Amino acid sequence: MPSCKVEQSDQPARLSAPKQFKYSWSGILVSQLDTESYLIHFRIVDATQVPQRVTKRRAQTRQRMLEAAFDTFADEGFGRATVENICECAGYTRGAFYSNFASLDDLFLEMWRQKSGDLIARIHAVLEELPTLHLGTPAQVVEHVLAAVPVDDKWYRITAEFTAHSLRNPSLLRVMASREQAISDEFVPLIEELLRRTGRIIPDPVALGQALVAVHDGTTVQVLTEPDNEAVRRRRIELFTHVVLAYSTETEGIE
Repeated sequence: MPSCKVEQSDQPARLSAPKQFKYSWSGILVSQLDTESYLIHFRIVDATQVPQRVTKRRAQTRQRMLEAAFDTFADEGFGRATVENICECAGYTRGAFYSNFASLDDLFLEMWRQKSGDLIARIHAVLEELPTLHLGTPAQVVEHVLAAVPVDDKWYRITAEFTAHSLRNPSLLRVMASREQAISDEFVPLIEELLRRTGRIIPDPVALGQALVAVHDGTTVQVLTEPDNEAVRRRRIELFTHVVLAYSTETEGIE
């Protein structure tokens, strides 16, 4: 059984039949993604097609489902997780699940939206600190930014397995690629601004973004494999620094 950490609800959930919501996106049918901002941001539907806002109680139910799913996916694996497992952890029925999510894929995409939203919020927090920061070298920039991108054991287990799953499902893969791009669009401008303060510019921000994602994914595995090895964490920072230097050039002066 999965390790359940979600408090049990004393409120019975209403039974309802599973819903199978799908939208057409560039000729591909994609399960309903459940959040207004997500649907509109990726232009999957027009704003007028988005369902009405959920009630506070329903939002709480959805959040408890997401928290239960996080533990279930991490402990049991996405491939072995079932709707029943998640409902048992959350203290709700299958009807409550299907009144909020079309499928486990749908639930994961909402979970990922929340997690990436948290990351983007941390990136914006770093941006707000810019006026008070004194980062004179690219290495200092890298170390400061990496502090906003934690290595999360459970989240890595979940995303690694779901990525493999999405590689067998083109519609999911396309949605994931769009979300990765949205994160990069927030992250790379931060690196650009911080490097500008050290006297460097980035000729190709897209290439840098892709390189940073590759380094992050690879070094995350190494850090999780040897969590107590400080040399691994130090080399992670060094490798990021080398990539930043390789994809940036010096300017004549620092503002």
